Amino acid sequence: MIKRIGVLTSGGDAPGMNAAVRSVVRCAIARGYEVYGIHDGFKGMYEGQNIERLYRKSVSEKMGRGGTFIGTGRLPEFDQVEVRKKAIENIKMYGIDALVCIGGNGTYHGALELSKMGIPTVAIPGTIDNDISGTDFTIGFDTALNTAVEAVDKLRDTSSSHRRCSVVEVMGRDCGDLAMWTAIAVGAECVICKETGYDLQEILDNINKAAKSKNHAIIIVAEHMIDVNELAKVVTEKTPFGARTTVLGYIQRGGNPTAKDRVLASEMGVKAISALVDDDLTGVCVAQQGHDIVTMPIEDALNGDDVSPVLEKYKVFKMLW
Repeated sequence: MIKRIGVLTSGGDAPGMNAAVRSVVRCAIARGYEVYGIHDGFKGMYEGQNIERLYRKSVSEKMGRGGTFIGTGRLPEFDQVEVRKKAIENIKMYGIDALVCIGGNGTYHGALELSKMGIPTVAIPGTIDNDISGTDFTIGFDTALNTAVEAVDKLRDTSSSHRRCSVVEVMGRDCGDLAMWTAIAVGAECVICKETGYDLQEILDNINKAAKSKNHAIIIVAEHMIDVNELAKVVTEKTPFGARTTVLGYIQRGGNPTAKDRVLASEMGVKAISALVDDDLTGVCVAQQGHDIVTMPIEDALNGDDVSPVLEKYKVFKMLW
């Protein structure tokens, strides 16, 4: 029987994680359960030195803050059985008998293994990359998208004034969602991501086409795809535009979460507690599917393939261009 629930955030931070922690804490307390915050993710769980009981007041005024107030961290060694056993021993010292883990793919792997070792565990998708299969959106994606769009909108002013092409690299890891959505939202001439591939000649053709009617052009590139500086050199040589590169980097992870991310995080936190205490589920994750917040096996999320939604968005992008 569950009495105390631990909550942690792991992996890369994402705007909205605080709202998710707040939701877990307040929903669980309202249902009569104690909640403990495990600082610094699985690393903190393994070290066992910074675990504290959380109250309603503990999460007050946290919803609108970026990052995660209980900290996050990475622990590659968590894939080792002995490391997980030590982590479980630590939380049992506090009487914690169930977990809510908020994070991305690495967090999902850790949560799944913990559930197999007898700890009731539910995962919540918190990552700006939107690279978790089975859920339409992850917590943090909308905020990161708006940050990227705002940055590109500002770059456009300078690009237009100087007749330039802006080559902008966005995050997303191995998922093209952030690049594709940004490209559509800013009216970019080209988008380069894993799902669409890289066709240099098509890019040059699009930029030269844009030069006939515009004073600027925009190329959105997903990280890890190409060397953006080399692309800028080719664009400068082969088109009328002088190209400049901008790597947005970790700025996309920061900032106050959007209303959409705050609401999504709140709904997912409530669903996670319901899954644990009402449905007696473990080894599941929370997901948004259409208008519904549902649960699904973590294994299904890890084994899924969400390439097709990016390609569907690419059809929209090409029609607009």
